[in-house]
Order: sequence, then structure tokens, then C-alpha cells
Amino acid sequence: MHLLNRALRPAVALETTILVHGVPRPDAPSLAERLAGAVREAGAFPATVGVIAGRPTVGLTDDELRQLLDAVHVEKVNASNLGVVIHRRAHGVTTVSTTIELAALAGVRVMATGGIGGVHRGFASTLDISADLGAIARTPMAVVTSGVKSLLDLRATRELLETLGIPVVGYRTDSFPAFYVRDTDLTLDARFDDPTDLGAYAAAELARTGRGIIIANPCPAEHAMSAEAWEALLVLAQGEATGVRGRDVTPALLAQVHRLSGGATLRANISLAESNAALAGGVARAMVR
Repeated sequence: MHLLNRALRPAVALETTILVHGVPRPDAPSLAERLAGAVREAGAFPATVGVIAGRPTVGLTDDELRQLLDAVHVEKVNASNLGVVIHRRAHGVTTVSTTIELAALAGVRVMATGGIGGVHRGFASTLDISADLGAIARTPMAVVTSGVKSLLDLRATRELLETLGIPVVGYRTDSFPAFYVRDTDLTLDARFDDPTDLGAYAAAELARTGRGIIIANPCPAEHAMSAEAWEALLVLAQGEATGVRGRDVTPALLAQVHRLSGGATLRANISLAESNAALAGGVARAMVR
């Protein structure tokens, strides 16, 4: 594994799946700059994670990131296929699960993402659960997220997080957010209003348990959607994205959602990701203190 030769603390790990599969490719370079800039402005170092020709890298250079963005096909890697991508010396963009796995090896303890994966709807008939949850349960990493992607089963995911012993705390919120939706009826384990206090708690909790924690940061209000508006949009998107299975489901649905919303959800996605990067930077700096 290649680690950028510079001090990585305080540092924030940033995934690459959001850049290659989460937004239209032309928007990716500017989003990468915005996320990295938000982390820097908060006083931390942005460590973007990816796999370059089979080499896991924590802290991609601009040239390495450009290789991923210019490639015709880049494998989306999670905990199960990371080894194959390394073995075949292929490029890969990291999901939450692989980002925190690799970043933890580099000594990074905070990650920022848009929304974590979770339990998919209809799991009673198809046991589809994101590898993100297991990775957070076994990796000492504070994951700053706007909750779970709204197209998943929110209640089942929240229950599974509790079963796995993953603390879910909120930053200036009393409920577990659902990506574009700021407020739900799902509860949190605690609320924090001060980033310094939150960072102190995160550092102590990671050291105490060796497990990860989730820091829930709602989507900025100016880009948020109501639960009713989101569900109506999702029904339309599901009707368009037929015949998609496995790892391709989430990006296919999000692409349809962005199109049907006239770009409103894409703007929300970018806004919440940037907000999470800024908060993660503040938490990382506080953890070092």
C-alpha cells in the first residue's frame, strides 16, 4: 500500500466512489476540489483514497486522481473484491468500507462521506446489506455522514447499527437523517453541538472500543427534501431503473433521481458531502488536540 509521504494527522479520509459513480463525470474534478478544500479550511489534511494500478493509496495526488477520473471503466471496490482489484493491478474507487479499511492502516481516524450504505428494502426476501456496516463495526473510524442513503430501509439499518454496537451520534440534530431528508422519527444515541466536544468524545470512544462510530450531520436545509417528496421521486426512479442488480443498483437509481429532479438532488448531494467534509475536518483537528 502506498501512503502519501506527509503528516496524515489531523487527516480526513475521502472516498472516490462518489467522484466516479456518484456524480456525472464532468462534475467530479470540481467536487474533489470542494471536498478537499472544505477539509483544509477546517484545519485538517484531505487524504483521498483509491487504488491505482493495483496499489491502494491513501492520499491520492492530483495526477493519480486524474487517472481514475479519465479511465473508461473503474471498478467499484468494497471489502469483498478489494483483493481481486489489487491482484489484477487494476484501478479501483473505494466505497465507505474500503476507504476506512485502508485509511485506518495509515493512521487516519476520521472519514467524510455523503451517505453510508445499509439494509436494502425487501431484505426479507433478498438479504442485501451493505459491507459498510460490517466495516464500521470492526474499524476504529469516525464516519461523518448525512445518515443512510434514502433509497434504503432506514429503520432496519438503524436497528442493525444498534445490534452491531455502533454508536450513532448527531451533530446539531436529534434524529437520524436520511440523506436528502433532514429529519426522521429515528433516534440517536446522543447529540453534540460543539465540534471540539464531539472530537474529544470520538477519540475516547475509538480508543475504548476499537470499533467505529457514526456522526450524523443532516443535509443543509436549503437543499433538503421532505420525506413525501423524496418517496414520490424514488417511485418514479425505480420505474426507470429496471433490470439493475447488485452493486449497480444504488448508482443507477441515483442517476435516475438526479435526472428526474432536474439536478436538484445532485446539488443536494454535493452540498451535503461538502458539509460533511468540513465537519470531519473540525472533528479530526479536535481529536488531535
